[in-house]
Order: sequence, then structure tokens, then C-alpha cells
Amino acid sequence: MSLVRYEPMSLLNQLHGEIDRLFDTRLGRYGDEGNQLAAASDWVPAVDIKEEDDRYVIHADVPGVDPKDIEVSMEDGVLSIKGERQSENKEEREGYKRIERVRGSFFRRFSLPDTADAEAISAKSKDGVLEIVIPKQEKVQPKRIKVES
Repeated sequence: MSLVRYEPMSLLNQLHGEIDRLFDTRLGRYGDEGNQLAAASDWVPAVDIKEEDDRYVIHADVPGVDPKDIEVSMEDGVLSIKGERQSENKEEREGYKRIERVRGSFFRRFSLPDTADAEAISAKSKDGVLEIVIPKQEKVQPKRIKVES
């Protein structure tokens, strides 16, 4: 006989996460066009967004996701991140099985400011963290136009 740890709050935390996910997709937190995709995703990666003087940096937690299974795209000022975490075949021992890490597809969408340089966006994945660097464009200086008489 083996001991199994009972954590009564884990069920409550799981319910809380499901309710948050429901409201996130219903209230359009992922962009109006992305609601159908967000509702169809199995999980949503947590992100940190930082603005620096010359760029924006997004770090997304995507542990266990192969970089070839991640797609980053930019269209009409909206940055989209989607991909999939593949399921692993696990051996069941003594009839006990516990799976807490979610598998399947994910989707996130971010509206970027006009200063973002869409042509120079780069992305790399290391140690389960996706880093997206969005350089800022130089601000357009006002141009004085000579009025002829």
C-alpha cells in the first residue's frame, strides 16, 4: 500500500482556473477575431511583457513545446502566438495516474502600438521560454512644409 497525498485545494484551484479561462475567452481578452481560436485552445501560456527604450520584449512560458510547433505571426498590428504541446505516452503503474500538465493547442494574441517595427520581429525559444523581441521604429519627425506665395 502506498500513500497518496490529498490536496483539497487542488480541485478548487482547478475550478478557479476553468472559470478564469471561460471568462477570458467570452469577454474577448484575446482580441475579437481570436475568440473562436482562444475558445478552441486547450491552454493559454502565461506571458510577461516589458517595454524598453528601443524595443518590446514578450516572454511566454511554453515548457515542453518544441520550437517547430510554435507559430508567431503579425498582421494588422496584432501579434499572434499559437502552437501545440504534444502528449506523451506514459506508463500507468499500480493503477494510479496523475496528469496535471495540460496538453494540446494554445493561442495568445496581442495588439501592438504603432511604434512596433513589424518587419524586424524576432523570436527564439530556450528552456521552455519563448522570447519575442519587437523593435521600435524611430518616431517620424514633423516636417515643416514651405508655403509658397
